[in-house]
Amino acid sequence: MKTLILKTASDYLLPILLLFSIFILLRGHYLPGGGFVGGLMASIAFVLHAFANGLKNTKSLMKFHPGFFMPFGLLVSFFSGLLPVLVKDAPFMTALWMQNSVPVIGAIGTPLFFDIGVFIVVQGVTLTIIFTISESA
Repeated sequence: MKTLILKTASDYLLPILLLFSIFILLRGHYLPGGGFVGGLMASIAFVLHAFANGLKNTKSLMKFHPGFFMPFGLLVSFFSGLLPVLVKDAPFMTALWMQNSVPVIGAIGTPLFFDIGVFIVVQGVTLTIIFTISESA
């Protein structure tokens, strides 16, 4: 389905939906949301773009294959859990927080980096599955 309206709208919606997915990611610390929901929102943005502009055009926007996101996100999440063991000799997955909060983001700590890792993994898994299904159809 490649209508002119959908094609034009998807060009504008892609950056807006990606920005909204980052908002959902950051909102997840204190309210519902987080890495999983934010990753799904980012994937939806690319799927909408693929429906409107074709899978080949959407893949050209991405610097890396979505399958690369999975191990990278797992490493980010793993190291966010390992950091307390290395730095403070605390148990694995103990939250460490910065002293000062950032004005827009709020408190920054290892849970945020864990959520970022989940965000990357979910986006990689979802896009790999959907792109694979789209290529075979």
